[in-house]
Amino acid sequence: MTSSLSLVQRQIIESPLDLRLFVAGRAGTGKTTAGVERMRHLLAQGVRADSVLMLTPQRTMQEPYLDLLYSPERGAGGEVTSATIGGLARRMCDLFWPLAAEAAGFKHPDQPPVFLTLETAQYYMAYLARPLLEQGYFQSLTIDRNRLYSQILDNLNKAAVVGFPHTKIGEMMDSAWFGDPVQRRIYQDAQEAANIFRAYCLEHNLLDFSLQLEIFSNILWNEGHVREYLKRTYRHLIYDNVEEDAPRAHDIIGEWLAEFDSALLLYDTDAGYRYFLGGDSVTGYALADACDERIELTESFVSSQNIIGLSDMLVSAITHRETENFNTENVLEFILTHYYPDMLDHVVARIKSLVEDDGIPPSEIVVLAPYLSDALRFAVTHRLEVAGIPWRSHRPSRSLRDEPASRTLLTLSALAHPQWNIRPTKFDAAHALMFALNTDLIRAQLLTEIVYRPPFDTLRAFDEIKPETQERITYALGERFTNLRNWIDEYRQSAPQPLDFFLRRLFGEVLSQPDYGFHSNMDAVRVASSLIESIKKFRQVMEPTISDLTGFNGASSDGNGPGENLSGLGLGKEYIAMLEDGVIAAQYLEAWRSENNETVLVAPAHTFLMMNHPVTTQFWLDPGSSGWVQRLAQPLTHPYVLSRHWEAGRLWTDADEVNAETESLARLTGGLLSRCREKIILALADLGETGYEQRGSLLRAFQKVLQTQGREA
Repeated sequence: MTSSLSLVQRQIIESPLDLRLFVAGRAGTGKTTAGVERMRHLLAQGVRADSVLMLTPQRTMQEPYLDLLYSPERGAGGEVTSATIGGLARRMCDLFWPLAAEAAGFKHPDQPPVFLTLETAQYYMAYLARPLLEQGYFQSLTIDRNRLYSQILDNLNKAAVVGFPHTKIGEMMDSAWFGDPVQRRIYQDAQEAANIFRAYCLEHNLLDFSLQLEIFSNILWNEGHVREYLKRTYRHLIYDNVEEDAPRAHDIIGEWLAEFDSALLLYDTDAGYRYFLGGDSVTGYALADACDERIELTESFVSSQNIIGLSDMLVSAITHRETENFNTENVLEFILTHYYPDMLDHVVARIKSLVEDDGIPPSEIVVLAPYLSDALRFAVTHRLEVAGIPWRSHRPSRSLRDEPASRTLLTLSALAHPQWNIRPTKFDAAHALMFALNTDLIRAQLLTEIVYRPPFDTLRAFDEIKPETQERITYALGERFTNLRNWIDEYRQSAPQPLDFFLRRLFGEVLSQPDYGFHSNMDAVRVASSLIESIKKFRQVMEPTISDLTGFNGASSDGNGPGENLSGLGLGKEYIAMLEDGVIAAQYLEAWRSENNETVLVAPAHTFLMMNHPVTTQFWLDPGSSGWVQRLAQPLTHPYVLSRHWEAGRLWTDADEVNAETESLARLTGGLLSRCREKIILALADLGETGYEQRGSLLRAFQKVLQTQGREA
């Protein structure tokens, strides 16, 4: 690695152990590489690993550092702390709970805290918001309940990461609203729901992300004992992707910097993609003033000069600025068709050509869209499968309940627990058998029609099927089904286990075995791992507090709901009910890890940016779609108004929306091109995915670029 480093990178890596450096540059200029090598250098110089703090805005950005920390070359000794500010806040709240509990206003400061995950926070929010909905709150709003719950929690999180009282959320959004007066009532309702949730947390020692961060930044950070502990523990800091973190994180690091022996802050000059989560590139760049030196990296190790030129021209076309003219002929290619399915056919054919004729590895190709609907995901991945091209897909917004692998596991769980009184439909049972037994839908449906009959409380034996029908189904499939059925029957005769225990056994003893659906399907294995982790965390949080939720989701103390016992056995039914209700939809780190790299990636554009993996060729689907530029509709929250840079009392107008969309599109396209080595291929159809002609801002910008060169799309 050392031989491929630039002189400036070596200067950063080998900088004195008493220097605080701020390094800025575009994506692809080697900032993270320098950060990883700086960590290697610190450890090689004898710096104690447990005195090094490595921060990123979210855990998924830590992968290059974790690869080093988990590698065999790392010596024995302490562990480098890899964390986010939120993770650090949680640790401090846990460690110094006696100092914080009473000052924060908890009703039971003598009792331990219960830390909520995203899922369990949504669970409690649903418990508290459902009575409000029945009373007529949010009556004028048409929105899925899970989105309603998550947006109220998002408001609380923004208050914490930006640094304003959570009681001001509704007031701030109301003062900026210019439109239908009914929306003002929705802001009031959202504020009341947030207040009720916060009061409930204080009463029951529950700490969601927003409360953890507020306690850390408002109380513990100002405690001398806590500051002294942090100062004594961490002597060296590496802080990557500073621009994506939140203002409150920047405040804390700004005050803390002088106390580190050394610090390396890495800042992407053209990023800021997490603004909708409270990220603030402006307050991040201000940290440069607290550092001893600034270094700017300008040489890209990823993009060719023509790609960089295309990026500059495209961003200038979007923002209506003048720039130097570059030759884009060798880096910009078009796929033009009339119909959308034909376009996808041509995309996959071009991918096959790149892999087989040009020798480009599948891992160096990515297919991007503004949004990745279920239909589009299936249409692309099915074509890739038919063409024999390995693929993977990553869509963080996709709920666990939408994954075929998780639906299979939960359907089999319901069949194994008749006491839950959950009767899967024949449709769900057929799809579960199809996936679990690794067969086709026709055989799975035929098998289901025979073995799964009213009262739908058990599976009949394969031996009871007529011989001629057994032959149609095949005896090999019958053997796999019999093994699965016998395993479930044996489990039903034994004492029930918590759902995550049950699924670990079912997966390990049956579904992961040869010829079953999970044996070689790595994507299904990832989903199963995420589901089991989700259930385990749900059980761990809910077991100590479930008695307080008697009456939630139609439950009562008669033994039919979540209050039936505190062992966690009844929580499996409650988990499934919440998953079906759309409440639980968290994502897990396994989904971001890149073990299976030798595949074509199919993903939304913003997701690819946050993965931060450059590729040789990018396919941009339907650049005429408005989805590349428009913000998602969020009627209960507003990322721009709930920020430090919005002037109090100023109205959010259409002009502000247009400016925000323009800025966002410029960031998006610049970021994508910074992660492209050689070629962008635009795939356009006269009629878009929805069947209508598309002429969005991104396509107009490309047309402007081509016109300056005398080219035509």
